Amino acid sequence: MSLQNVLPLTLGLVLFSFLITSIFIIPYINLLYKLHITRQKEAPKKGKIPIFDIYHDKKAGTPVGGGVLIILVVVILFAFLFPFASHMGVGISTSYDLKSEVFLIFFTFISFGLLGLSDDLMKIYAKPRPGLLGQWFGMSRKSKFILQWILAGIISYILYNKLGINILHIPFINLNLNLGVFYPVFSSFIIVAFANAYNITDGLDGLAVGLLLICLIAFGVISSSSLDTPLSLFIALLTGALIAFLYFNVWPARIFLGDAGALSFGATLAVIGLITGSIVALIVVGGIFIVEIASSLIQIAGWKILKKPILPLAPLHHSFLTWGWEEPKIVFRAWLVGIVLAIFGLWLSVI
Repeated sequence: MSLQNVLPLTLGLVLFSFLITSIFIIPYINLLYKLHITRQKEAPKKGKIPIFDIYHDKKAGTPVGGGVLIILVVVILFAFLFPFASHMGVGISTSYDLKSEVFLIFFTFISFGLLGLSDDLMKIYAKPRPGLLGQWFGMSRKSKFILQWILAGIISYILYNKLGINILHIPFINLNLNLGVFYPVFSSFIIVAFANAYNITDGLDGLAVGLLLICLIAFGVISSSSLDTPLSLFIALLTGALIAFLYFNVWPARIFLGDAGALSFGATLAVIGLITGSIVALIVVGGIFIVEIASSLIQIAGWKILKKPILPLAPLHHSFLTWGWEEPKIVFRAWLVGIVLAIFGLWLSVI
């Protein structure tokens, strides 16, 4: 397989996935309204309203669950189209065992999606519990965190034992570190970190989806350059679906991803970085996700150590709201930073 052979197919799949998602998304939004799968108001009915709820309860009533539609579209299209790739003149090329790689990608994509979907449904249908600030909706942090590590451990086992990945490449100095049996621990940490970082970033209309599109374009170039057919086709299908979704997710959003999409896409982005061996590039390209989760950790540390917040509100994009920035301005500027980081990450992947 050559880049010239796979490029027309991947571009065509982007357009095809965009078209299919565009056809189904409006009926899907209407279905979510009928099923009352919408964002709930989280502010307590009595007492002081947390500042987070002041900014976000105005979004109540917007359908939640766009991630489920995207996952379904990508999984179904890949299942039907990938077997015919060779008949379309595209040679299937990968550095790993083909079945193991495809299983790994979709196990990550679907399992983290199901975990997020469980949390979404609990937020909507289960009774809220008292939280540190206001009410707590959905699955407990501890339960969700444990399940994330279990799933990440399974994924890391496949990466290490089935795909044989155990190297961490450091650009600039061109150093390859063989992590050996410590690689599964390292990769599990990367997967859980990005799943939560993406979920935390998904707090403003269009922010997380736009940044993910930028990341996917960068890794689409990397996967095509490494001649990894299944990964290239998966990225193409996901990119097309996200473009269609983003049209309805920009401010003011008509639909949200929900945790089903956020956890799935964050974990899958991490696995894409691990499969391509571009961990440093992943950290750079996904730099805003790292900054967002770091700001939340700093805020937690402030409460625990100093007994007061360090930022007006965490994660960082919420602080910009308290400083008077308009939501679309925060999102568009984050996209611009994401584009610069993607260019830098691509440069790191080729030096």
